[in-house]
Amino acid sequence: MRRLTYFLLMIIAMILNPPLATAQSTDATPTLSRIVLGMGCFWGGEKRLSALHGVVHTEVGYAGGKNPHPTYHSVLAEAHQGSGELGHAEVVAVDYDPHQISTEQLLIAFFENHDPTQGDRQGNDVGPNYRSVIFYTQPDQKSAALHVMSTYQKALSAAGYSAITTQVAPLEHFYPAEEYHQRYLQKHPDGYCGLGGTGVTYPGHAAAVVAPVAPLEGKALASTQLVVFEGVDCGFCRQFEQQVLVHWKSPIAMTRTLSTQAPLGWHLKSNVWATPTTVLFQDGQEVNRFTGFNGDQAAFWNWLGHWTLTPEQRAIAFEGGTEPPHTGSLLDNHAPGTYVDTVSGQPLFRSNAKFGSHSGWPSFFDPVHGAIILREDDSHGMHRLEVLSASSGIHLGHVFDDGPPPTGKRYCINSAMLRFVPD
Repeated sequence: MRRLTYFLLMIIAMILNPPLATAQSTDATPTLSRIVLGMGCFWGGEKRLSALHGVVHTEVGYAGGKNPHPTYHSVLAEAHQGSGELGHAEVVAVDYDPHQISTEQLLIAFFENHDPTQGDRQGNDVGPNYRSVIFYTQPDQKSAALHVMSTYQKALSAAGYSAITTQVAPLEHFYPAEEYHQRYLQKHPDGYCGLGGTGVTYPGHAAAVVAPVAPLEGKALASTQLVVFEGVDCGFCRQFEQQVLVHWKSPIAMTRTLSTQAPLGWHLKSNVWATPTTVLFQDGQEVNRFTGFNGDQAAFWNWLGHWTLTPEQRAIAFEGGTEPPHTGSLLDNHAPGTYVDTVSGQPLFRSNAKFGSHSGWPSFFDPVHGAIILREDDSHGMHRLEVLSASSGIHLGHVFDDGPPPTGKRYCINSAMLRFVPD
């Protein structure tokens, strides 16, 4: 009986306390390497670098300065003091698995995804805090950085870019940025985004994130041409598309491209560094550009008008001027069609709303719905209602209460602000 009891107790003990398994010699957690990179605004840098296969963790912060307690605002203030000493840069600490992505591959992606030739700026972010930097933590990272930089310089030089300005230095200390900056573009998908690089591919290497897009063919474009340079995953580009481009009726030819280069055979005055950028070309040469878009449509049309209208038209459109009576080209036009905004091309008046007012200017008794804006005008010692185009904001004329039925209104409009599109 005692033997049986002992035997049962032994079985129960083995069930409750199984023997320890033999320890495994392989560690399941990879040994990670860390490198700290600055490529302009750290929001975009983190988005680009964190998308690479083999990058395990990223964190934005500050490095390269002497202030032991940097904050976002102190780094900005430090950058604008102009003391001559390099302060902190906006950087991304990258923890990566060298078995999945080599230091060289990571640095190729770093160089391909920003413009390393711009010095103390990146795009429209200006200051030493936005400089291009590589802070290494291991000697082999320094060697890889110098090798990749030297090789990429040859490709950049062949594409017409200047010398690389990237700072290469050992990491002294990394200071994590405030929490609201971490993964900022995941939290705010429509936040600021740059182009993501020069479009120049590292020699012998398929682009790490997005292959460069071939430039447009200049011979296929108009002599007066707008080109909208857009970026991948660019929220402002989508906004510009929805608010301006999908409604495009301007007489100026417009096309779009994801390339950062001028159309073949054409010339840009300087590199395109932010998206969207709309460039006006005349006979293959850049005339002027409109950089970015924040939802202010009037500002865009104002820019386009200033560079495409005649001096006489600009005086009317933007200074509230008036053409001399009985001189307008559309005064005696009676063909069926639509009178459109001369800048935006959007419809303003239909021909069946036009009447002979004997005032010396084209007159209409009813505008296209939603096409105009009225504004109080007390200039020249008179009280009037100014008529503005809702699409472009340009001055069209004035409205008076002496028109025919059914509205009783007379929209007195300058011919120079109209373009006629026949039915």
